Amino acid sequence: MLRQSARLLPQNADSTPIEITAGLMLTGVLVFLLFLIALMAIPVTLTFQLSWPSVSQENALLEWGFGLVKVRVPASEPKAHSYGRKTNVLPAVRLKSFRRRIARFIGDLWRAIHKEDLSLRVRVGLGDPADTGQLWAIVGPIAGLLATVQGATIAIEPEFSESTFELNSAGSIRLIPLQLICLTIALLLSPGIWQGVAKIRKGGR
Repeated sequence: MLRQSARLLPQNADSTPIEITAGLMLTGVLVFLLFLIALMAIPVTLTFQLSWPSVSQENALLEWGFGLVKVRVPASEPKAHSYGRKTNVLPAVRLKSFRRRIARFIGDLWRAIHKEDLSLRVRVGLGDPADTGQLWAIVGPIAGLLATVQGATIAIEPEFSESTFELNSAGSIRLIPLQLICLTIALLLSPGIWQGVAKIRKGGR
């Protein structure tokens, strides 16, 4: 019995450092993840004046850590317009499940953001007056509701004569990155979004 126990002791002694190392590695990974989550829970403030596709007056200041870190976001260079094949999002917009999920995401994101002096003006057109009319039949009521939202000035206008997307926005917003990540993941995992993506790829067929 003593000899058998003596033979087993070296084996147990050899396995102990491996278990300790594995435990330390696991603890280190958990501590790193908790530290990363804590960093993402710190609010980020973005003060901006943006326009697209024009960037002549583009200006943005990103603040993190309650003002300890300040980063000025450089203006992006304007790119030449591409006249190749354009993606038609109208088939996805026609899906009720897709519209509901997008509306829910926008609502959740709007409630998650703390807004100050926010203004937003959007002009959108699909190039074909008929397609733009169908899109506006859906977007128009939403635009009307957004125009009455407190804490922001929002205007969305249709453009029937050409294909365009113009954006002019200014203000200050504060959000928690971790909350934004959770909302985005929930959106991407939604069946309604993937049904809309499938419709876009099939071209509405």
